[in-house]
Amino acid sequence: MPIAVDIDVMLAKRKMSVGELADRVGITPANLAVLKNGRAKAVRFATLAALCEVLECQPGDLLRWEAEDVAG
Repeated sequence: MPIAVDIDVMLAKRKMSVGELADRVGITPANLAVLKNGRAKAVRFATLAALCEVLECQPGDLLRWEAEDVAG
């Protein structure tokens, strides 16, 4: 998928655990893991906003676009 998720980077910068982030955002650790590992098909703006508020960051700090390798 061309969208990469950098929640791990922000967690490390904030010295915060996945469990703490999930608690503070109001989602389950399992759902946060799906998002964090890039397996989510979608993310609600409300969840993205809560992540940004708790991590004190911008959406672009958590999500970035990467070109897909196309073997031709």
